[in-house]
Amino acid sequence: MFYDTDCGGVVSNIAYLRFVERARSALFAELGMDIKSMNESQLFPAVIRTEIDYRSPARLGDEIEVTATLVEVQKVRVSCEFHLLVKSDDGEGKEVAKAKQVVALVQMPSGKPRRTPEEWGSYIEE
Repeated sequence: MFYDTDCGGVVSNIAYLRFVERARSALFAELGMDIKSMNESQLFPAVIRTEIDYRSPARLGDEIEVTATLVEVQKVRVSCEFHLLVKSDDGEGKEVAKAKQVVALVQMPSGKPRRTPEEWGSYIEE
């Protein structure tokens, strides 16, 4: 989108964060934390760290595909990894960025951290 780019047509760094957030939301929905269930339980994933490594610029008109995976599950936090690829006509994708996030589950309204469900460990790809 135009609003995702600078005057040179290069995708802005804040756009990458939006792409990562969308992918993390979809990943957590797969883990059973969709918007409806979070609202009912008042248990929410809180991002406590984000790292993004920019590899190559994406440009206006590029279609960016984001994959999100759990890479580590600890007692009260999980680590997620994201790969952002620009799709190409030949089916190959070029990595434009890689990101990592650390997320803790927080019970609202108290803000207290909660244990990560043990079954989330089965989502880690070996």
